[in-house]
Parts: sequence; structure tokens; C-alpha cells
Amino acid sequence: MNNFTFHNPTTLYFGQDQLSQLTKEVPKYGKNVLLVYGGGSIKQNGIYDRVLRLLDEVGATLVELSGVEPNPRLTTVHKGVDLCRGHQIDLILAVGGGSVIDCAKAIAVGAKYDGDFWDIVTRKAAATGALPLGTVLTIAATGSEMNSGSVITNWETKEKLGWGSPYAFPKFSILDPVHTQSLPANQTVYGMVDIMSHVFEQYFHHGENTPVQDGFCETILRTVIDTAPKLVANLEDYDARATILYCGTMALNGVLSMGIRGDWATHNLEHAVSAVHDIPHGGGLAILFPNWMTYTLDAHVARFKQFAVRVFGIEESGKSDRQIAEEGIAALRQFFTSIGAPSRLADYDIDDSTIETMADKAMVYGDFGNFKKLTREDVVNIYRMSL
Repeated sequence: MNNFTFHNPTTLYFGQDQLSQLTKEVPKYGKNVLLVYGGGSIKQNGIYDRVLRLLDEVGATLVELSGVEPNPRLTTVHKGVDLCRGHQIDLILAVGGGSVIDCAKAIAVGAKYDGDFWDIVTRKAAATGALPLGTVLTIAATGSEMNSGSVITNWETKEKLGWGSPYAFPKFSILDPVHTQSLPANQTVYGMVDIMSHVFEQYFHHGENTPVQDGFCETILRTVIDTAPKLVANLEDYDARATILYCGTMALNGVLSMGIRGDWATHNLEHAVSAVHDIPHGGGLAILFPNWMTYTLDAHVARFKQFAVRVFGIEESGKSDRQIAEEGIAALRQFFTSIGAPSRLADYDIDDSTIETMADKAMVYGDFGNFKKLTREDVVNIYRMSL
């Protein structure tokens, strides 16, 4: 286990009817609120009206930024920054899923930076501060509600890049499982794939003496695997929604990565795919992760065997370590298929014509991955395996 420092300043309100905490939190920061949301589903399911009533109770002055994309665009961030500066915004309130929150983080940091926010994403500059940010989560997926990371797409240059800053932590996040019950099946499935993928990125490491970290990861993975079929069968199952919502937060709030260095190669692979083709992030991860596992199996067979046995309960008797590991990877693929996740890039009409372009995007910072370092040749091979 490596030395580590852990800090997470986000106040989390979890459970039914916690939306009322807005009347407690919003007045701490001021009257002028920028409400950031996506395509309008919060108006259809009633969350928007409830948020407005609560903001009205505390006398907030509201400015709205709607239409945040599933892969949030730099142009939308620029719009939000202009609104913050033009209306002297005191607090940004993101109501939606990970994309909305990621965009709101970028706006919060961009509003305190004199240059183009893309400079921060591309590591040409560091964040200097941020406006306060609160979130009301409506999708269990990214964990962005309790971390300092974000992913933004520059559609003009076809780049989708992750960035992070200690300034980007939300001040508070409200998680009511009821707010996720209206999600359609495909978004629910993509969210669960994303949650598991975040765990995978931290589970596949070369650290030693990490039984607690491994146990945390394995428990979350088994819990998602056990809960997913119930949720897919009944999208309004409150207990299943609550379980998945909690898994999503715990998967990426820093707890699992204490003392270890995760891989994060597959997320980089997927960001390049969706930068070029604008596909759902969870769908891309469902396609790529089993292929990354197969490709990198020889890097640490013992770790993949442990995954197979502890997460999927693969029988060990009479098999080699590699056979056990391979059965675990096959079990993951079967699980993803069973809940309706895609298995090939062809499911999104992606063929080999853009492999080189996607590889170029993936290699923007050179070789990557901490569990197994991927070269450009490796990237192309994994994409070909995924067609």
C-alpha cells in the first residue's frame, strides 16, 4: 500500500425527500443562482418545478442554462461562464447526471479563470479558484457528485479529455433515489456499466497489501451484479435504485483509490471513441472493457484470477490460473449482454475506417495506463478486437 492523503469536502444528502436541503444550503452562498441542466427530462418528471419552488422560498434569483449535452461541450461551458460573469452568480446548481455536473464544474472553475477554460483541460494552465457548486443528482453513473473530476468535449477539435482540480469538488450533493426512477432502461444500464468500470480502473493495479481496497472494490462489483437484474426488471424499484445510487458515489469518491494507483486506460480509450462518434460513455465502456481485459491478461494473471473467483465465483478446481481468469472475463461479457449493454462497436455503426483517428485522439499525451502501459499499436489492436 502506498502512502496517501485523503480529503473530500462534499456534504452528501442521501435518501428520500432530501431535496428540501436546498433551503438550508443555498442561502450559505448568496442569492444569484445559475441552474444548469440537460435536455429537459427534469421538467417532465417534476424535479425542475420542485427545485424552483425551493429556490423561490429562499428568495434566490435564478438564471438558467439548459441543453447540456450527454458529452458536455466546451461551447456550453463558455456559455455558462459568460452567464456567471454577466449575472454575478453566487452559486451554480447542477440538476441532472454526470454530464450536467461535469459541465457545471467546468463553468465554476472557468468563471474564476481569465483565459480560455480549454487551457485548463489541456494542462496549459491550472485552475485558480471556482464558484461554489451544488448538485441534485438524477442518474447513478459517474460519481461526479462527490469528486473533483470532469470530462469535457471540444467538438471542433474532436477531443474528449478529463481534467480535475481540488476547486471542483461540489460543496453539497443531494441524492434521492426517487429522482432516478424515471430513467429509461438504456440510461440505467449505461450508468451501471460506468459504475463497474470506475471500480475496474482502481481494482486492476500492481499494489501490494491492499486487502481492504480490494474488498471494497469486490463488494461494489458483486452488489451491482446482484442488483442490476432486479432493477432492469423493475425500473421503479426504490431499494434497487438506492443501492445502485450509493454504489455510483462510492465507486469514484476517492475511497477505493486510497493507497493504490489505478489504471484508467480503458476510460481513455472510450473517450477517444465518443469524441469521434459521440456515443454513450457507458455503452463504449461495455464494449471496450472485456477486450482490454483479454488484451492485458498476461500483465497480471493472478489479479484477473482473483477478480474471476471473488466477483463471479468462478470454480477453480482442475483449471489453470489463466483458464480461471478467462472465464471471469467471459462472465463479465455475459453479464453486460444480459442487462442489455452493447458488445461491439458495430452496434453503433462504427467500423474500421476511424480506428486510426480514434487512436490519434487516445494518444494525445503518449503511452498510457498504469496496470499495463498501452502504446499506439496496443490501442489499435484493442479497437480492432472491439469491432
